[in-house]
Amino acid sequence: MESRTIATGDGVRIAYRFDGDQDKPVLLLSNSIGTDLHMWDGQVPALTEHFRVLRYDARGHGASDVPSGPYSLDRLGRDVVELLDALGLHRVHVLGLSLGGIVAQWLGIHVPERVDRLVLSNTAANLGPANQWDQPIADLLAAPDMRATAETFLTNWFPAHLLQDEVVEPFRRTLLATKREGVAGSWAAVRDYDLRRTATLIPNPTLVIAGEHDTVTSAAHGKELAATVPGAELTVLPTVHMANVEAQPEFLEAVLTFLTEGA
Repeated sequence: MESRTIATGDGVRIAYRFDGDQDKPVLLLSNSIGTDLHMWDGQVPALTEHFRVLRYDARGHGASDVPSGPYSLDRLGRDVVELLDALGLHRVHVLGLSLGGIVAQWLGIHVPERVDRLVLSNTAANLGPANQWDQPIADLLAAPDMRATAETFLTNWFPAHLLQDEVVEPFRRTLLATKREGVAGSWAAVRDYDLRRTATLIPNPTLVIAGEHDTVTSAAHGKELAATVPGAELTVLPTVHMANVEAQPEFLEAVLTFLTEGA
């Protein structure tokens, strides 16, 4: 299915697509900053054996609109709620990675009735101190293009031996095509959020996946998050940040085992 769009309450078009059979439960995938819905391409075939997969481009990314100025986590979370409302979906499983995992936490805190099971991958309840993000945001907006930021992201996301591998090239192309305003706006949301206390309110069955060698959202961040969300399970994979790509079989096994428990 080709991407379609919905319009949010503040007039921003959000692009989305479905994959899989309509009679299966829906699994919503939420992306990392600097990526689009294609970051999950490698995992969709296995996921659609069990789920109807709903992917979307966060504001500022992919085929969605790119409003200028800082974004907030509340706005990113409401984008998802409005997407679900527009599609008539009352309750879905949610899998989010990195910024997508932060949005997924927001959903579990603020609209837990819309979430069945929750998978929080390579993410954190807080990435402070907040002032560490101000200079990168300013530098990015002053840069002529995304080239320097793209290479920094890729180095942080993947182990060195994968950086020239064909599996990384789609991520490089997406980063170079992403507008700086979208990344800067999303960085502002990362700068300003802190869910270390409110994540204790998440009532949904939750799996936290951490990367043993992740330098963006460390294994310690994952362990802290798993200890914060009541009853959360923790899986640590031998990866850097993009666990879904670097350790795809192990990632899929963890996700599918958790999401199909009791089905």
